[in-house]
Amino acid sequence: MTDAQDLTAPTHMRREIEEIPEASRRLLAEGTPGIRRIAKEAGAPVFLASVARGSSDHAATFLKYAAEIYLGLAMASLGPSVSSVYHGRVRLNQALVIAISQSGASPDILSVVESAAGQGAFTVGLTNTTGSELARLSAAAVDICAGPERSVAATKTFVNSVVAGLLLLGEIGGDKALLDALADLPDQFEKAISMNWQALAEPIEQRGSLYVIGRGPGLAIAHEAALKFKETCQVHAEAYSSAEVMHGPVSIVENGYPILALGVRDAAEDGLAQAADRMADQGGRVFATTDKVRRAERLPFVSTRHPLTDALVQIVSFYAFIEWFARRRGFNPDIPRHLKKVTQTV
Repeated sequence: MTDAQDLTAPTHMRREIEEIPEASRRLLAEGTPGIRRIAKEAGAPVFLASVARGSSDHAATFLKYAAEIYLGLAMASLGPSVSSVYHGRVRLNQALVIAISQSGASPDILSVVESAAGQGAFTVGLTNTTGSELARLSAAAVDICAGPERSVAATKTFVNSVVAGLLLLGEIGGDKALLDALADLPDQFEKAISMNWQALAEPIEQRGSLYVIGRGPGLAIAHEAALKFKETCQVHAEAYSSAEVMHGPVSIVENGYPILALGVRDAAEDGLAQAADRMADQGGRVFATTDKVRRAERLPFVSTRHPLTDALVQIVSFYAFIEWFARRRGFNPDIPRHLKKVTQTV
């Protein structure tokens, strides 16, 4: 066990997972008017860009798919080191730049925001720390309203970062269907916490490694899940799109190799289910959140009324599983090895 704490008691991570529904309700209630104003101030950007690291970068990847699929606007992920280490200047004068950081304090993220603002880009900071340097430097700052997060492993801050970004994109695009679906999310999150994914545990423990696959916004969730396997459970996990996994990585799937396939009720669901079944045929132990698989094993999931919220709700079911799995393996998920809550990089 990695810490003297009694891990039969609720961890900070578990409590914060259970706070996700209320944290999202708070954001929707308190943040929507301000986000609506920011959307008007942003005007009509030619393209979008994001800057973030870790779980926040997975949130940015989620928003990239949302922007490109539903707004028709390209969204680039900016390399923080381009500005902070190499002192490069990317032309961003016609962009809406979204910076995501829980602490709002990492120097490399701040350097990109300063550079973008200096070129005339409209910068928006999504942060859980209202008095942070990111909030000060950004043209507009959004408090994601997650409340204090004590566990090193981000959960409710990841979810609320995505929700805040989706609110912004929904307001920019006037997407009523998305905005209506976001209003339903807190209730969906409550259901998602109770989904039982414990069937994953034994195959993963037997092999000590796995793939997590998704497509579109589900790929962003796959990356977040893979990170959590590594940081909370000391389990190696790699995230791939259900298309990219077929270009080489699929060759090692045999003899019970575990795969978590995150299916979303969208245009990519059929293809993901086919990939999951193919890997099951090869001898993989495949668990999928879709009813369209025939040979892979089905995991329970909450279906929502929009593909984007359908993807996001799955990370909450995963968080409930991974917190339990970490404790099963004798780890304290609140205090991952060699990590701390705020990481500042240049």
